[in-house]
Amino acid sequence: MDIEAHVIFQDNDIIVAFKPYGLLSEEDEAKPNLPAVLKEETGCGDIYTVHRLDRTTQGLMVYAKTQEAAKRLSKTIQDGEMEKRYLAVTEGAPLERSGELRDLLYFDRKKNKSYVVKRDRKGVKEAVLRYETLSTVIHEGQALSLLKIRLLTGRTHQIRVQFASRKMPLVGDRRYGSRVPCPHIMLCSAELRFPHPFTGEKMSFSHVPTNEYFGLFDPDSPDKVMV
Repeated sequence: MDIEAHVIFQDNDIIVAFKPYGLLSEEDEAKPNLPAVLKEETGCGDIYTVHRLDRTTQGLMVYAKTQEAAKRLSKTIQDGEMEKRYLAVTEGAPLERSGELRDLLYFDRKKNKSYVVKRDRKGVKEAVLRYETLSTVIHEGQALSLLKIRLLTGRTHQIRVQFASRKMPLVGDRRYGSRVPCPHIMLCSAELRFPHPFTGEKMSFSHVPTNEYFGLFDPDSPDKVMV
């Protein structure tokens, strides 16, 4: 893997870790997964998954070490008190520098692909996100944009399909129409904020990706990356 999984923070109740591309975020006996890596790295016997990140996405995750911590973190998520922000590199640039995208999405399980649809029906869910364009560059004749994104709903492939439906697929996302040659989808869970499940302390973690096409954007410029 290009970037190794590693623990960023841990105490008796939680583990915050970085998930690289290629690892599942949930335990799986047959496939490489982050909980198994964390168990080996920390010696922790039990690790509970409370939220998910696609195998094709890199970034920050929080896990619980106990059932009670998992219960409390899950409630934090249900109550909307966990904030997750993403960085993505898209082909092209949004017409508006910042804004909100709101769509109806249908996820086809057989095809493992989401679609923007016009009418509400069985299986269709509303998807909402907010974005800000941090920078746009021209690379090999192609405009590419670095976006900061906050999900207001958590739908399957939501970021990928909402931008692809507006002719701005994420770089490397061939499933949703990207034609830029890249081995990975340029999407990273870059910021995670939540209250500690027991102390209530405000926890905040961030990661600035620099691999592949993320590296086209100057990490030292405050108007180009999220801190």
